[in-house]
Amino acid sequence: MSGAAEPAGVSVVIPVFNSVAGIPALLERLESVLRGLGQPFEVVLVDDCSEDGSWEAIVRSAEVRPWLRGLHLMRNYGQHNALLCGIRAARYATCVTLDDDLQNPPEEIPKLLARLAQGYDLVYGVPVSVRHARGHRLASAMLKLALALALGAKTARNVSPQRAFRTRLRRAFADVRTPWVIVDILFTWATTHIATVAVQHDRRAHGRTTYTFRRRFVQALDLVTGFSTLPLKIASVVGFVFTLFGLGVLAYVIGIYFLYGGVPGFPFLASTIAIFSGAQLFALGVLGEYLARMFQRIMDRPPYTVGETTERQPDTGTPQPNTRTPAAR
Repeated sequence: MSGAAEPAGVSVVIPVFNSVAGIPALLERLESVLRGLGQPFEVVLVDDCSEDGSWEAIVRSAEVRPWLRGLHLMRNYGQHNALLCGIRAARYATCVTLDDDLQNPPEEIPKLLARLAQGYDLVYGVPVSVRHARGHRLASAMLKLALALALGAKTARNVSPQRAFRTRLRRAFADVRTPWVIVDILFTWATTHIATVAVQHDRRAHGRTTYTFRRRFVQALDLVTGFSTLPLKIASVVGFVFTLFGLGVLAYVIGIYFLYGGVPGFPFLASTIAIFSGAQLFALGVLGEYLARMFQRIMDRPPYTVGETTERQPDTGTPQPNTRTPAAR
């Protein structure tokens, strides 16, 4: 990625994980839609170290599709890390992101681009109705709450995997090197010109989601502590409240002593110690989370490492020879 302006065209970035069964249909539908746009395009599939042969399927597909580029990560880094990789590799001035399971229909891409052309920098496709299982909806709601704490409720309410944005936004986070990546937060570093458009949301075409409740919970925790100081503020408020509570307990003990000549015994003392110990451990836990992230950033761990690529030239209508070359970041 260079500082030069990107040429006109559309780059579609899709993180892929264990989606070998759906890649042919995904590419077929994408090609039909993108050729209808009448401008240069490419599709960047970032394989997040799949275990089912997805990378081999991408390589085979790239042999007959000069507009397809594949990036294979050396290990599983997570969906947003793979997205960051693809966004940094995009060649054209407009970028679109989708999931690999066809729940985000490629046929909705023109809607996103039309809204983007109205002068916005980032457009989210907000589903008319979400087709998720109840447990998945609960986990998504929890993640949206965490996003609201980090981004603000208005922006978080509209966040979705189906996005269209101006590729130049990536310049705002060109130097980001951290294993904790949430691309929606990175976008807010670059722009506030954000819009939405209603889109269709289909049922998952194949396989099962790997986003369990536990993974969503961990991601929400990483999001809040990795991109927000809210937990530190909460810890400060908790400390202040319990300080007032302690002063109240002291006043109560002194009053009881002067009125009755004694104070409550062990149960009172034990419960008071337990309350204050819990508050202290809570504050220490919050500080520990932040220190852990500082430690990881000092280690300078990259958000991803590319192992192989299918190098292509931009689609000119003439098939280009396919190559498989190792790459590293």
